[in-house]
Amino acid sequence: MEQWLTEIAPWLAQNDIFTPATLAQYWQGLVNTVQLVFISLLIGVVLAVPLAIARGSKYPWVKWPIWFYTYVFRGTPLLIQLYLAYYGFAFIPGIQDTWMWFFIDDPTYPALLAFTLNTAAYTTEIFRGAIKATPRGEIEAARAYGMSKVLAYRRIILPSAFRRALPAYGNEVIFMLHASAIASVVTIMDLTGAAYYVYARFFSPFPAFIFVALIYMVLSFAIQGGFRQLEKHLLRHLQPSS
Repeated sequence: MEQWLTEIAPWLAQNDIFTPATLAQYWQGLVNTVQLVFISLLIGVVLAVPLAIARGSKYPWVKWPIWFYTYVFRGTPLLIQLYLAYYGFAFIPGIQDTWMWFFIDDPTYPALLAFTLNTAAYTTEIFRGAIKATPRGEIEAARAYGMSKVLAYRRIILPSAFRRALPAYGNEVIFMLHASAIASVVTIMDLTGAAYYVYARFFSPFPAFIFVALIYMVLSFAIQGGFRQLEKHLLRHLQPSS
């Protein structure tokens, strides 16, 4: 990054807004945004798979708590969830004297918690619908081969459901990327926070926020392209042979 800034230093010297300092700020915001979104999605999908399976349980004491969790987190704004995670826990009596205060005092962890729980709720419902849509013939074929329920889920149901859930999950990934723009409200220097920094310093909202919008667009198109290639790879057996 420093070498790249050195190479374009002559051009930056003639520019009032895009200076080495502001570009370094944008770069740090990009890194923070990608890290926050990636970790949230990774933990969220790990949580969502068992929750989606349990959501389809025939036992009410198993499925209804999961339904309530997904209903709450899909029915309330992510911004409110972020505020509650960052500001709300700090008002719990005595929490400042516990080990939890280390995580609450740093805005990264409350933001990670809010984003993870939010995306896990949406992903749970995406996977639940995909599992529920598994063709009956595939399940009966697994039973005919003598597979146990666990083995059928591992070899037949979950891989099939993942392929069906991929388009919807791709939209969820892009949604989380765009939703991460609110992380700056709890003092995280993400891409939007970097734009606020440039705007406050140079009083030029259009260059600052349009530049960030272009970065979000590039990231979104890259994610779309990645999921499109993944869909072609996983669904290549359904393509007509030439």
